[in-house]
Amino acid sequence: MSATRVAVIGAAGRMGATVCAAVEGADDLELVGRYDAGDDLGDLGGADVVVEFSVPDASPSNVAHCVRRGVHVVVGTTGWSEERLAALREQLSAAPGVGVLVAPNFAIGAVLMMAFAQQAARFYESVEVVELHHPDKVDAPSGTAARTADLVGVAREEAGLGPVPDATTHDPDGARGARVHGVPVHSVRLRGLVAHQEVLLGGPGEMLTIRHDSFDRVSFMSGVLAAVRQVGERPGLTVGLEHYLGLG
Repeated sequence: MSATRVAVIGAAGRMGATVCAAVEGADDLELVGRYDAGDDLGDLGGADVVVEFSVPDASPSNVAHCVRRGVHVVVGTTGWSEERLAALREQLSAAPGVGVLVAPNFAIGAVLMMAFAQQAARFYESVEVVELHHPDKVDAPSGTAARTADLVGVAREEAGLGPVPDATTHDPDGARGARVHGVPVHSVRLRGLVAHQEVLLGGPGEMLTIRHDSFDRVSFMSGVLAAVRQVGERPGLTVGLEHYLGLG
């Protein structure tokens, strides 16, 4: 069987460089292109699959280029709003057979954390999300935190739970964090961190903490490679790696 040809957009970034190394280390994959800001994507080096780790402003046009070329895409860039996803679905409707995965996190433990939090959410009156990253991260909250809050918020609604209890009426500096799907989300940016998140769920007399820590970007590679190997078999748009792992 011939190797799957893979190109990486954002190859000079920390995640992109790690992806390139992981692809080069896989016997069934071949790295055929490295692209960064300002590069002409052209025919993408003849790639079967593109892994896209760029920046939020550039990602939609990069992915659209791949779709027009009939190339499958695994997207790790954040900033994919519902409006952007809707536009991508429309693009894919004109490209039958092309698969795109947009995932907020590729660490298997992070995907399990989100799944566990979604399961637990209906049992607890209170829930908050704390995400901790290195200070070079440009977006807050992280895509993983936003996705977690969405999953938890939907689970709470389906369980008939009301708003998270909070008597705060005076918070001029925003100490209570952002609200995503009704769930308080707090972002920490600290030198020395990579990517960390905990979901705190509280009920009378108890608290459940579900936490995941990535200490090195290599932690994301097993998920990235699993996505590269499966995306061609899943035409259309998929949001979340959990669907490739039998958790969706």
